[in-house]
Amino acid sequence: MSRITSLPAPLQAALHSRRLLKVIAGLSNFEAASVERISRAAGAGGADLLDVACDPKLVRLAAAASGLPVCVSAVDPDLFPAAVAAGAAMVEIGNFDSFYPQGRIFGAEEVLALTRRTRELLPEVVLSVTVPHGLPLDQQQQLASDLAAAGADLIQTEGGTSARPFSPGALGLIEKAAPTLAAAHAISRSVQIPVLCASGLSAVTLPLAIAAGAHGVGVGSAVNRLDDELAMVAVVRGLREALAPAHVAEVVG
Repeated sequence: MSRITSLPAPLQAALHSRRLLKVIAGLSNFEAASVERISRAAGAGGADLLDVACDPKLVRLAAAASGLPVCVSAVDPDLFPAAVAAGAAMVEIGNFDSFYPQGRIFGAEEVLALTRRTRELLPEVVLSVTVPHGLPLDQQQQLASDLAAAGADLIQTEGGTSARPFSPGALGLIEKAAPTLAAAHAISRSVQIPVLCASGLSAVTLPLAIAAGAHGVGVGSAVNRLDDELAMVAVVRGLREALAPAHVAEVVG
């Protein structure tokens, strides 16, 4: 956990209290105006962390607009050092959702190799790694353990793209989140490092992610698909409220 202590104190506190809220602008979103809107909304809505595409200009833009620590996501470790030099507080391999429609699949060995390469390049920087949801749960657990041994500081789950919700309302939202919730439950019991649950989550399912064992959550499309900045702020505030201790206690109890 020594590298995690290099994170800003409020971010460490959010992890420790299992209330971390990360807003994801999108690994493939390099549109400055879009990233700036999402960044402002994340800051105004009370998020703890902002996740943007791995580009030094976007790092500076996002940090200035949000006032939040910035995580950069990529699948090319060689891009990370420049983003860290620009001020990124941490780096992340994944989320892979944007690649699946292209037929690009990430296997366990590739993700492990990317992790080892990133740790070689950045031995002291906090590293989060996404476990591909296409793997069976037992293989996700094994990969998470291998990633922790290879130097990952956090594990992130995914699964929204594989979900096939068929019910309306809250039930449909739970169905959509089921794959990533199942992964969070399995992986959090396999590793000693924090787990972030992401992909397909909503205000309805954030407390379920924490109850499943996650230390925090990552939310992308619920925010970044909106065009209106005020609507984005409202959604982020709703997500923040859903992670309040009273909500978590209700689910756990």
